[in-house]
Amino acid sequence: MARVLVINAPFIKDFCRTQRWPSRTRARVLRPPEWLAYVTAVLENKSIDVRLYDFPANDWDKNKLGDIVREKRPDFVVFDSTTPSIYSDIDCCGIVKRVSNARTIMVGPHVSVFPYETLQLAEGSLDVVCIGEYDYTVYDVINNWRDLRKIKGIAYFDNGKFYKTEPREFIEDLDNLPFPAWKHLNLWRYYAGMRLYPFMNIIGGRGCPFRCTFCLWPQVMHGHKYRLRSAKNIVDEIEYDIKLFPPVKRGEIFFEDDTFTANKEHVYSICEEILRRNLKITWSVNARVDLIDMELFRLMKRAGCRALWLGIESGVQEVLANMKKGIKIDQIRHFVELSKKAGLHPHGCFVLGMPGETKETMQKTIDFAMELKLPSLQFSAAVPYPGTEYFKYCEEQNLLRAKQWSDWLEDGEQSSVVDYPGLSRGEINRAVDFALKKHYFRPTYMINFLLRTRSIYDLYRKLKGFKNFVSYLYFKKRVQTERYPSNK
Repeated sequence: MARVLVINAPFIKDFCRTQRWPSRTRARVLRPPEWLAYVTAVLENKSIDVRLYDFPANDWDKNKLGDIVREKRPDFVVFDSTTPSIYSDIDCCGIVKRVSNARTIMVGPHVSVFPYETLQLAEGSLDVVCIGEYDYTVYDVINNWRDLRKIKGIAYFDNGKFYKTEPREFIEDLDNLPFPAWKHLNLWRYYAGMRLYPFMNIIGGRGCPFRCTFCLWPQVMHGHKYRLRSAKNIVDEIEYDIKLFPPVKRGEIFFEDDTFTANKEHVYSICEEILRRNLKITWSVNARVDLIDMELFRLMKRAGCRALWLGIESGVQEVLANMKKGIKIDQIRHFVELSKKAGLHPHGCFVLGMPGETKETMQKTIDFAMELKLPSLQFSAAVPYPGTEYFKYCEEQNLLRAKQWSDWLEDGEQSSVVDYPGLSRGEINRAVDFALKKHYFRPTYMINFLLRTRSIYDLYRKLKGFKNFVSYLYFKKRVQTERYPSNK
């Protein structure tokens, strides 16, 4: 029987791979490696001896990686990949090769876009790349190692020649997938400031029918067809999660679908199934503001829904059009108003620095965000990731200022890598920080923040979030002072 290690690899402290813009976030969000947990579960289901290790969650370094590989003596090691971490990810493959005879496999968005380049950079330390949705591809590689040519969705070198097999079809029957192998992870270690603590992620469907130019996952990994799991299968997983990790009932379940509300009938069926089973749980979702249905909002609230994470992105219609968001400013206002009336918590996600942005439009978006009086929000700098339409645009217009993949972060932090005529990446990054401080450092917000505390776990979440954000601001100030010392 093959022995396999699935690794969320070490990189910089607090690096979160699974979010749409992998980085160390301003709030130091750390999400579980759900996609690796899926492939681990598939391998377990095939009776393969597999272990999943999350190095960032345990604050382990590359020395620990070498120690584990020596101890476990695996036949295969699977690594995830992201653009900012790719050089480090390749280095991890090299560590495996230096201390063992294991074969190395890499999955994830960066290698899906650049399989040849990555294999070439690895200089023999990486054996196989799995392209796109990889749950079953990894198993096929392990099970058919001596005949890779017949496996769909992979790339590799053989005797110095590059091979890339035909694309693998997306998984249509998601109900057949086993539930993620959460048992390998310490779920207390994951934290997101705007989610109740502790939380667990659930993926009710894959793919997104919308065409936002910057969104990585549908363009690179899961496609634009929204493939749904059945309501029964989803709620079965919720019950499984509660049994595995009972404290989640004090926190929440978060639906990580790109857009949970894209199929209204599906949302109805999930709510009805939760109510039918009389589950007393709290859950939140990613949503779009063009679904405005007061009856559905009320049903979601009755079924335990707490928050709707909204991709608002901008308060300027022209900028929204440039990113192909497909929503209107009036829809945003109406959605926020009605969702509040239904007792739901609208959380606004904004992005600064998309095509068409100026200093004036950034200020309009910040003013718009404050006008909405959202209970919570987040601002990010737009980052063009390989494989997206936004990345292609920035390349064609010669806007990218990052010269190598490691430049996709600034001192480990999420930041812009684009300079527009009349708008620099530094101005974009400063606008993001300004917007966050303007919202979260208001006295009224801070008072309500504490008064609405639900439990000791909720207080922990809030105090940690505040500490993380303040530490980020201190770090940025220190770095800027070191780079640009005062002349006084």
